[in-house]
Amino acid sequence: MEKYGIPQSLLPGKAYINGTWVSEKAGKTFKVLNPATGELLGEVPDLGAAETEEAIGVAYKTFQTWKETTAKERAKILRKWSELLMANQEHLAKILTLENGKPLTEGKGEIGFSASFFDWYAEEARRTYGDVVPTPAQNKRLVVIRQPVGVAGLITPWNFPAGMIARKVAAALAAGCTTVLKPAEDTPLSALAMAQLAEEAGVPAGVFNVIPCSRPNAASVGKALCESPLVAKISFTGSSATGKLILKQAASTVKKVSMELGATLRLSSSTQQMLTLQ
Repeated sequence: MEKYGIPQSLLPGKAYINGTWVSEKAGKTFKVLNPATGELLGEVPDLGAAETEEAIGVAYKTFQTWKETTAKERAKILRKWSELLMANQEHLAKILTLENGKPLTEGKGEIGFSASFFDWYAEEARRTYGDVVPTPAQNKRLVVIRQPVGVAGLITPWNFPAGMIARKVAAALAAGCTTVLKPAEDTPLSALAMAQLAEEAGVPAGVFNVIPCSRPNAASVGKALCESPLVAKISFTGSSATGKLILKQAASTVKKVSMELGATLRLSSSTQQMLTLQ
């Protein structure tokens, strides 16, 4: 992708686990294509359940220290990440447009949109207030405090490859959670570019992990996230059908689950016939 003027640092071509750029153990990769032209943009490691479990273990271990950081410390990192997104807006927008297909102007808008989440949660990290609740007993006081739940497994869609990551990661990190992200199979390059900037922003190793995988491996990676007893929370944006499966898999460990689900695509008979002919 050199001809597009994108710095190589934003195209690491590897997965990101425990602050280290890694390849699939057997060297397996999958191709990332430009949806408009079919051009090969690059190849990234095709990880599976084993690497996902490794990333979960790392995130769980790191959570023990990350949760103890102050809101001020977390806010500083999130704000720096936002600044780096905007400083690299043009390059990130090109990556997003090339792998996603949306116009460059919209790509730039999405990077600004992504940065706004880090800005917002940098402030909200300081406002994780508790409550004092009236009690029926005169000699007792009820105090509510808010604490991070633990490791958050994040699964994001292709249509907003940067925005949906920012929306989930910024909130999780602000609260003191660590994360394992599975980006969409069609758009992993934006996720890996954001991981590079996370490192530059000072996000500690193990707090943000990225597990790219091909479509055939997506089910096993998602299942590992949903069924691991070390993952406390799942956040998913995608189809209703997949959302149902995630709820089923997450039920075995009684996870907290947040989902933004879309309707099933329905094609007219004429469109179906045209696609069949093609």
